[in-house]
Amino acid sequence: MTSQLTLAVDRLESSTVVLIADDDREFVVPRKALPQEGRREGVILRVDLNDAGEPVWSTARVDAAEERRRLEDARRRLDTLKRSDPGGDISL
Repeated sequence: MTSQLTLAVDRLESSTVVLIADDDREFVVPRKALPQEGRREGVILRVDLNDAGEPVWSTARVDAAEERRRLEDARRRLDTLKRSDPGGDISL
């Protein structure tokens, strides 16, 4: 079984993409190293790791199901915070 890394696109910077892995490592990679649909903020990517444990960017693929799950989790958390906010001033 191939080891994988799950990453979120944190931000786009000129010709690079900044990715944050689930283990909090940060990677800065050229935009062209990622699939077109994986070049927007918030996208979740799965990337295979080589034998040395380094990401093989050519294997990067979007995990839309995980992205939806994380967005729903964030919405639930925000709703919980809104309900516990007596002043009603929490907004995003």
